[in-house]
Parts: sequence; C-alpha cells; structure tokens
Amino acid sequence: MGIYEVRLWRKLGFQRKRCKKCGRYFWTLDPDRTTCGDSPCDEYAFLGNPPTRRKYTQAQMESEFLKFFEEKGHKVLRRYPVVARWRDDIYLTIASIANFQPWVTSGSVPPPANPLVISQPSIRLKDIDNVGRSGKHFTLFFMGGHHAFNSEEETVYWNHETVEFCHEFLTEKLGIAPEEITYVEGFWEGGGNAGEDFEVNVRGLEVATLVFMRYAIKNGSRQILPLQIVDTGYGMERLTWLSRGDPTSYDAIFGPMVEKIQKMAGVKKPAKHVLQTSSKLAGAMDVESGRGLKWLRERVAREIGLTPEETDHLLRPIENVYAVADHLRCLAFMFGDGITPSNMAEGYLARLVLRRTIRLLKELGIDANFLELMEYELELLKSQFPELWERRSYILTVSELEHKRYQETLSKGERLVERMIRDGLNISDQLFLLYDSHGIPPEIVKEICKRRGIKVEIPENFYIRLASLHSSGEKHETPSTIPSGQHFITRPLYYEDPYMQEFEATVLAVKDDWVVLDQTAFYPEGGGQPADTGELRAGEKAGQVIDVQKSGGAILHHVKPNPFKVGDRVRGKINWERRASLMRHHTATHILLEAARRVLGEHVWQHGAQKGTDRSRLDITHYKRISGDELRKIEFLANQIIIKNLPVRCRWVDRNRAEQAHGFRLYQGGVVPGRTIRVVEIENFNVQACAGTHCRTTGEVGPLCIIRSERIQDGVERLEFCAGEAAIKFLQQKIRQMEEASQILRSRPDELVQAAQKLFAQWKETTKELDRLREKVADVIAPSLLRQAKRIGKLKLIAQELDFSTKELIKIAQRMTKLEPASVVLLLTKAQEKTMAVAACGHEAIGDGMHAGNLVSQFLSWIGGKGGGKMELGQGGGGDPRLIPEALKRLETTIQQKVGKTS
Repeated sequence: MGIYEVRLWRKLGFQRKRCKKCGRYFWTLDPDRTTCGDSPCDEYAFLGNPPTRRKYTQAQMESEFLKFFEEKGHKVLRRYPVVARWRDDIYLTIASIANFQPWVTSGSVPPPANPLVISQPSIRLKDIDNVGRSGKHFTLFFMGGHHAFNSEEETVYWNHETVEFCHEFLTEKLGIAPEEITYVEGFWEGGGNAGEDFEVNVRGLEVATLVFMRYAIKNGSRQILPLQIVDTGYGMERLTWLSRGDPTSYDAIFGPMVEKIQKMAGVKKPAKHVLQTSSKLAGAMDVESGRGLKWLRERVAREIGLTPEETDHLLRPIENVYAVADHLRCLAFMFGDGITPSNMAEGYLARLVLRRTIRLLKELGIDANFLELMEYELELLKSQFPELWERRSYILTVSELEHKRYQETLSKGERLVERMIRDGLNISDQLFLLYDSHGIPPEIVKEICKRRGIKVEIPENFYIRLASLHSSGEKHETPSTIPSGQHFITRPLYYEDPYMQEFEATVLAVKDDWVVLDQTAFYPEGGGQPADTGELRAGEKAGQVIDVQKSGGAILHHVKPNPFKVGDRVRGKINWERRASLMRHHTATHILLEAARRVLGEHVWQHGAQKGTDRSRLDITHYKRISGDELRKIEFLANQIIIKNLPVRCRWVDRNRAEQAHGFRLYQGGVVPGRTIRVVEIENFNVQACAGTHCRTTGEVGPLCIIRSERIQDGVERLEFCAGEAAIKFLQQKIRQMEEASQILRSRPDELVQAAQKLFAQWKETTKELDRLREKVADVIAPSLLRQAKRIGKLKLIAQELDFSTKELIKIAQRMTKLEPASVVLLLTKAQEKTMAVAACGHEAIGDGMHAGNLVSQFLSWIGGKGGGKMELGQGGGGDPRLIPEALKRLETTIQQKVGKTS
C-alpha cells in the first residue's frame, strides 16, 4: 500500500475496506460501514442535520481554516488572481496548486513559503451546465490549500502529517465525529503533475482531497519529480454547506443574493423536502456518464410523486436563480482581476459566463436588472475583497456594454438562423458554430426554430464542451527548420552591454547555414523583438547574418554564405542603426503600454506586440474603441515620460522576490521562464519582465507618435506607433502633406481646417444637387422603361442595360417599383470594364415570393460575378459580359417557374 499506509490508521484503529458499490478502497473508524462515503455510493446525510459543532458563513470557514494551519507553522499567502498570468498552458486559475505550476513544482523556483496555506478563488467551467442544478457545483469556488514542498535537502512533511492535519481540523476544529469521516484511496492528475491521493468524505459529500504529488506526466508517462509536494484542496463552500445543512450549497453560500433574485423574479422556493430530495439525488449527477438532467428529473419525480415535466417546471426557476447567484460572483472576480470580454482566451470564457447569466435572467424575466444585481454582488464582496469594490466602475461599465452587445447579437442571430433554415441546414448540427462564431446561445436558436415548427435538441453538456475547447493556452514551438542547440551555451553579450556593436567569438558548431558561437552580441528573435542582422568575418571569409534564434542555451546565427568551420575565430559586427531603432521601439512599447493603462484603466493588459525599425504595434485589451481624445492623452503622457529622461534599469531578480515586489503585472509581455527573471524598470513608472534590449534612459527613445488605432478583434485594440528617427520622419511627412493640402486648397496651414470645412460644405451641396438630378432622371426614365416591361403572370419584368452610374440605376429601379408594385427590375451598366447590376422588387412582387438580393445574386453567378441584398433591393458586379444575354433568358425562365409554383 505504501503511501496509503499512514500512522493515523494504526494510532486510532482505522480499518481498510472496499466499497461494495464502486469497488474503491477506503479507511474508516466505523466497523459497520460498507460504502466509501462519497456520492453516488452514499446520498447526502447532512441536509437538515449538519455534523459540525456550529454553523459557519463561508468567510468564517476560510478564517478557521487559515488560522488552523497558521498555528501549525504554515505561512498564510494572499490569494492569486483568477487569471493565470504566470502560465501559458491555461487561462484561468483552476486550483491552489496552479499558483505554483510549473516553476515551483518542477523545482526550478523555490516556493514563496514552505509550508504555506492559501484560500484561492478558482474557476472551473467544466461543470457549468450542472451549476444551480446539482446543489454543489460552482463556476468559481474557494479552494483552501495547504502545501509543503519536500526536496532532498529539506523534508517538511508528507503523508502522515497531511492526514493528521486533516483529521484534526475536521474533528477538533469543526467538531465532526471521527467515525463520520472516510478517506478513499485514489490517484490525482492535473496541470502536468500527478500523485496518489485521499478523497475525504463526510456523510456523502467530498470535502477535501489530499494529494501526494510526486510525478510529472510527459508524453503519457510518469517521471519522478525533483520535489515531493503536498497538494491539498479543501472546498470552502462544501465545508460551509456541510456545517449549515441547507437544502443546497447555493442557499448556504449566496443566501442574500438568492433572496434578492427571487424577490425580483417572483420565484418561490419549492418545499424544503423537494429541494433536499433533488440535492441528494443530484450528488450522483454526471452529464458525461449519461446521468444528466433528464435522468435527475425522472428520479426526483418518482420520489416526490410528480411527472418529470411537472418536476422540471417546479425546479427550473429556482435552479436558474441559484446559477445566476453563482455566475455573478464569478464575473465579479473575472472582471475585477482584469479580464476584458472578447472572442479569445480568458476573454472568451468570461463572455461565455456573462451571456449565460443574461440568458438565465431573461428566462426569469429580469434581464433588465442585470447591472443592479452586479452592483449588489460587489457590495456583498466589499468587506472581504475591497479590491473588487475599488474596480467596480470598470466591472459595471464592461457589464453594461456586454449586455448591449448581447442584445445586438440576438437580433442579428434571428436573421442568421432564418437564413440557415431557408438553406436547408440541420440546425441541431449548427449549434456550436452559431455560438462560437456568432455568439448565439442554443436556447435562443431553439426558440426561433420552435416558432417555425422545427425541433432542436441541445446537448446537456453544451457549455461544458464549449468551455473545455477554450480553456487551454496555445503551445508555441521552435520552428523545425532551426537546428537544435544541443548542449552548447552561448554567452549573451547583448545583456552585458546592449550598446556593443562589434565583438570577437569562437565557432562552437556549424550545421548547414547555422553557426553557434561561444559568445555573441547578436540579439536572437524573441518577445516581439526581431533578430539582429549584420556580418561575421574571419580573415578573408565573410558571411551575412540574416537571422538569429535561441535554442536551449545556444544562440544560432543564420549566415549566408556560410564559409565557417568549428574553431574559427570570428569577428561579428551588428547592423547598429537597425539595433538602435529596435531598442528605441522596444522601450517605447513599455512606455506606451503603461500610458495606455493609466489613461484607459487597470484592465489594460498587453495582448501582443511586434517591434519594428520604422513602426511598431502594441495590442492591448480594452472593451471599446479608443477615442481620439484618449489617443491624444496616451501619446501626450508617453512623451512626458520620454522628456523626463527617466533611467531604464535592467537586472536579473529572483522570481519570487520580483513577484512579491511587483505582482503579476510583471508578465505583460507573456510568461518568462526561469528561477531568476530579467526585470526592466522605468523608474517610478513601469516594471515588466522582459528579455529584450532597451535604452538606458527614456530620453533616448526620442519623440513617440501614435500613427493610428484599430480594433483587430472584439476586446483587443491595436496601437500602431513609431519612435525616434522614425517618428521624426513620420511628423515631417505629415507636415509635407499639410503643406500640399494647403496649396491645393489655396490656404495657409493654420487655415486648413476652415478651408476643408468650406470645401466639405460645397461638396455636400453638390451631392444634394446630384441626388435631385438623379431623382429627375428617374422620374423621366422609369415610366418609359415600364412601358417596355414583359408580363410574366401578375408580374412585370424589366431587364435593361443603361449608360448610368450605379447610384442612378438604384434611383431608377426604386422609382419603377413605386410606380408599379408588381415589377421585378434588373438594370445593368459597365463601370471601368466591369459589369454592375442592380435589382429591385415592388411589394406585390415580394408578396409573390420575389427577392431582389437573391435574384441579382443568382443572375451574377451565371456570368461569374457576385451579388446580394435585401428583398426590395440588391446589387453586385463582376463576371463575363458576353454571358449576359444567356443569363437574361435563364432569369426569365426562373421567374416564370417561380410564378407558376405560387399561382
């Protein structure tokens, strides 16, 4: 048994048994026990009958837990953010041990304290479809974790002490009878690590997991870790629920919020025995195993003497209330810790929770109260988490904007679903696409289809599957064209002196066009900074360095031609003008990012960056378009910092000390590996972990100009900018353009705005006059064309090629449909050797099934063009004009067939 054999068993007389239901082994003091104590083997036996000495609130339970382990010699750590900024494999903090993966658990970085204890808000969306229904699942929950990191040099404690701590906490602190507790043997795996564990159960409820982490999982196999780690997880919500015995955990945790939502929505709780019955049976729920909502409803219905449909009608409203209460707390932490809703990464997950919340509120009939409820949630969290209250302005603003966007999405979604139905698609097969690509929830799709007599089945694990698809980060691997650095180590001279332009080195290895040197001043590509270029020379032999990459500890130089061999003594010379510009732009990126954060808000994080010599770009998270006034403020603040000529200090710092001093803002540019990290600090302004090359002072950056901003995706804004000489050239170009514009408008530069306004006013007047003339042309041409119309049933078809602009064709076509409601119009013209087409249908023609957009699309497809539009008007262009006569015949035939079907 090894690790499962602990001294507490012998000391207190525990027995090892095998569960008669699930077959797992467990330890107990109850000689008559035959089951493991976990659901579904045991139903909840604490509802209405809590086993603890007293009832706790969640805050009290956390305090009791932290205080207990502090008295046992553990250092209490403050919570980490719910966004895992220090990791590139996951987006959200899913457990307390996730705070220390992979750097501490791999042994590369010492723990911040040893042993330690923390109550960590953790987000797992893998059970989101069960939240509100199961009585125990949450999107965000607090994991109480005490951790010890044992190495060859130091053993803190292991399995014996871990089980003893748990037993003492549950029995002596909480007052649970020892024979009520079972310890089930298991094996845990997560975050790339694994180990044996005990799952701790009380009266059918798992309240803690005690993991003895000692393996790393690589390529499906176990490898022994350099550390043996005690990784425990105590469910603060579950322990609170256990102590209160409420019908559901949501009543125990979210009491005031549940009551407020109930009152707003006019929802009454079912009788206590109904909720208790549902909670007991829901303990066995597992959507993935087929024990989903339908299964639960059928079992509850049998117990309470109703039909499954009646049971669903009874329970669904209160389940929606519970789910909303849970989701609001999750969103408060997500937004409070700086997530901006978007269509990618953690922003996607936040939007998923938010839109599910609004949809549930809509079912309850109170979606208009979303902001009021969010503000109330922040008030409830204020005393324990003041940092969330301080960020309430951002939380409420982004919540309001997302609510509006959701409404816009729904209105667009109805038209999209209708088009899919017309195209004959199986809507049930399109549910994931409709949500992932268009943001349309399956429940809304189901409603739209129901009105049209189409049945749509929504998978019970719909949101679980969505969340799992978007919960992991992307792995970035070195391109396979770059050879491995093997075991070579290159000394990076660019860190010792970033202003070094020439150096000498020895060739350590050569493969194809790649050269490894023992030391180099060439900077390898990384962190959004391009590689240096230049040349290598050894006597008469010379080659141009066109790329530089890092592989392990080696720095590889891509040299063409490559005349060098191992042992050659070479002299390297970098392209200094390029390097200097890249340094200025890299330092400018740090300045601009901090300026944007100070102007726009704490929620701004770097989403990506690319440095260049002429211009660079910085992508930042922001919930709306950046206004012109905001851009000017950001640019002005950045240049103020440059003018102050502040020192820029680059130094290597112990990772834990850096995180404790500066927090996780360090990782704006992404995750930085290693026990020590390179910290770039602009004095009293900005601190980031960064591996790039930088100026010594901000003054060296020179002027900084924001060229433009654009939204590259929902929730991400791109700032394109230039600095130094590139900025001077940009400004000179702008001045030249102003001078040229002044000459064209025959005005002085300081009068340019007034001259442009005058010209615009004249243009507007001319445009109005042109519109009046087009109307007159249409009035003259339309009656004449209608007299040439071809009658097809009740419809009149007008198909003509005219020598007018597209705008004029639109006016003519619209005039004809007004004069003749039964008309179907197709007008053609040639613009710059390209066929352009306009189609229009009168309201009687539309009533007979005509659709202008579809007609012009079909017509143009026959000649190789493209088009589309609405029922009353469509347009497009392209194709081979030689095919027009034949296409006109096909159009006439198509209309005849359609009229024949509808008549």
